[in-house]
Amino acid sequence: MLSTACSSTVRAPAEQLAATSVQTQQALLQALPPTTQAASLQQWWQAQGDPALLQLISAAQAVSPGIAQAWANIETARAARVSSGAALLPTLDATASASRARSQPGMPVSNSGQAGVQTSWEIDVFGAGRASRDASQASLDASRALWHDARISVAAETATQYVNARQCQLTLALTRKDSESRQETARVTALSVKAGVASQNQLVLSQAAAAEGNNRSLQQQAACEVERKALVALTGLPETEVATLLQQAAAQSVWQPVGISSLPASVLNQRPDVYAAEQEMTAAYAEISAAQAQRYPRLTLTGFVGRARLDSGATELTGPSWSLGPVNLTLPLFNGGRLAANVDAAEARYLASASNYQAKVRQAVREVEEALVNLRSAEARQQDAALAARSYAAHAAQTASRYQQGMASLFDLEDARRSAFAAELNESTLQSERRRAWIALYRAAGCGWSTQAALPAAAVMSAGSATSATSAQNSQ
Repeated sequence: MLSTACSSTVRAPAEQLAATSVQTQQALLQALPPTTQAASLQQWWQAQGDPALLQLISAAQAVSPGIAQAWANIETARAARVSSGAALLPTLDATASASRARSQPGMPVSNSGQAGVQTSWEIDVFGAGRASRDASQASLDASRALWHDARISVAAETATQYVNARQCQLTLALTRKDSESRQETARVTALSVKAGVASQNQLVLSQAAAAEGNNRSLQQQAACEVERKALVALTGLPETEVATLLQQAAAQSVWQPVGISSLPASVLNQRPDVYAAEQEMTAAYAEISAAQAQRYPRLTLTGFVGRARLDSGATELTGPSWSLGPVNLTLPLFNGGRLAANVDAAEARYLASASNYQAKVRQAVREVEEALVNLRSAEARQQDAALAARSYAAHAAQTASRYQQGMASLFDLEDARRSAFAAELNESTLQSERRRAWIALYRAAGCGWSTQAALPAAAVMSAGSATSATSAQNSQ
């Protein structure tokens, strides 16, 4: 299935334009993505149990220019679909005309008038209109999928920025704690110098360490302000409201990603961008049929029904009036190669869309594989990072106790403190890295998936199969 995902091309049966088989295509695309289920994205984030994150995502989607543009594209494609469908139906127009004339010298002036409805219908004998309608429908489906993709992208971007802001808050708390500890050491050392227990060199070193800790705290505070302003720009909310949400979220535990090592290859069906690329390819194929049909005869039927009035001197006639025809048959004979060029251009657009579809599928496989690798790596390192943080914290506490008893130098204390701070910061950063990998997997999988899906082992895409995917692709 993974090699299939890297080599699939087209659903339309155009063997002269695509090299892969329909069976390969159908093995990957077995169902439509949930592009119309707008509520599924919000429900997925609600399940994480973080109301602040959900509120930020909703606000970001409400002001996103990308989502607004995608919605405008849907409306444009819908209008084009209505227009192409209307071309298959007869047109009906109300008409009215009046004239006054003298046909010959000496004859009385005649007045005539006519009113009724006129119809015209181009019979779609060779399917040009139906092909254009199908192309418009495929373009509309692609636009809807891209709208869903824009919503997913905004949600993932906002969630990632939220995780970064939360991590910055945690780092700031650790930095302030370290700074306070350094300042307390400097204070105690100053008292020890006055008592003649510590040397002046120790005092200078402790003051330098305190200044370094305070500088790091101020730098981290500025970084947190930058992260908060990034959330303000994404969501359009006032900065005070964003700050309040972050403060409220700080009192809650951050959601923990569920461990996962593999995904079914059919998860690519959920990616709106892959589905949109497929629909664009379908539209391009339909445009080939439409361009080819323009080279065949066109049959048009017209008609009229209404009432007419004629007033010529002493004669006055009024009654129903109708006509059927003419029936026009138009056969293009010479157009300088324009129609043939249109077919060639449509075929070239189809080849480009097929290549784009292949690239989208390969990109989807790559993004899922990379997200799985990063998530698995973060999960594997988390236990070691927690153990290191606890061990270094215990070592720093013991060193501080020994320093107060005069059994350890200030150099030993600062070294133990730096190690404990780095280990605790690494544990916190690793947790945020895991959450970001989970968000990336959510984005790569196209808005969530079912972890209960029971599929055969051959249909499972694991984090360790990237090499086999590359070799399978190269063999095609």
